[in-house]
Amino acid sequence: MNSPISNSASNTNMHKVVSFIIPHKGRETMLLQTLESIKQQTLDADKFEVIIVSQNENVSQGLAEYEQYFSLIVIHNDDANSISHSRNLGAYRATGTYLAFLDADVEINKDWAAKMISDIEIRPGTALLFGTQVNSQEPKPMEVIRTALASATSGGFTESAPGANLFLRKKTFIESSGFPEHLRTCEDIYFTSEITKLGKIFHYSEACFVHLGEDQDFASMFKKEIWRGQSNIASTSGRPIPLRELPSFIVPFAVTLGLIILLLSLLYSRTNFAIIFSLIAGAPLLAYTLRLKKLVGNDVSFFNCLRFYLVYFPARAIGTLLGARGAVTTNTHK
Repeated sequence: MNSPISNSASNTNMHKVVSFIIPHKGRETMLLQTLESIKQQTLDADKFEVIIVSQNENVSQGLAEYEQYFSLIVIHNDDANSISHSRNLGAYRATGTYLAFLDADVEINKDWAAKMISDIEIRPGTALLFGTQVNSQEPKPMEVIRTALASATSGGFTESAPGANLFLRKKTFIESSGFPEHLRTCEDIYFTSEITKLGKIFHYSEACFVHLGEDQDFASMFKKEIWRGQSNIASTSGRPIPLRELPSFIVPFAVTLGLIILLLSLLYSRTNFAIIFSLIAGAPLLAYTLRLKKLVGNDVSFFNCLRFYLVYFPARAIGTLLGARGAVTTNTHK
């Protein structure tokens, strides 16, 4: 059921240049910050609309106030549906020439939309753009690590993209099969990988954003990576698995099982096994840690880089096993 929020622009079905589509569920604090950053765009307000697909029961007064600044539409979606369903629902309601999919916990820079429009028009063969994550003003080590990993391909073409901020023509979206509604996680990688059949994906360095909901500690990261890992196997259904994705399936298990067997070998004084499994677990762990350390430079210690993967790999392995049992569940996507 549509919310009462619906101003004259939406009522007259006036076509916009850009439709911002934001799936949302849960707390609104960061969503309001996202809307505030959209309000500050250099693009004229009459050229864009914001479509929020909400799985909350009610629209707050704070959210409703933004209809005075731009065309705002809130669509209610059933709580049982996936984030992909919400994105698809918003996309088919959109009137914009371009679709800008944003997570409800990002803060885009003020010229994000203008830069995206300009770049996609001058870059032949490009089907989708996504912006570059930057750190907040006082980032913790976890945020610095996440930002560095997310920005590693900035300025180049990629084979897939995370879903925090995606920009493409609506006609490209229609030509695609849309977001995979059977997936609870990894839907962004699946969708963008499919987009490469229609054109290139470019990681644009000048359109920046801050991830407001970034994990700030290792405990929260552990829980989130278990959740994210649950769609690892499901995301491969119906598509070929490129070689670049194989490490994401193999390494978490190699490191996790290697460390477990290493500890057991040391406990029972099995020296030969300890040596073998220290290499099995240690080689990829060290390689990933050194790569991460190179990305973050002096901003994060080697110990925290190592600690990141000591948490990340077991969480991903656990999540993949849970997903294989069909236990993909979540009650949040901010």
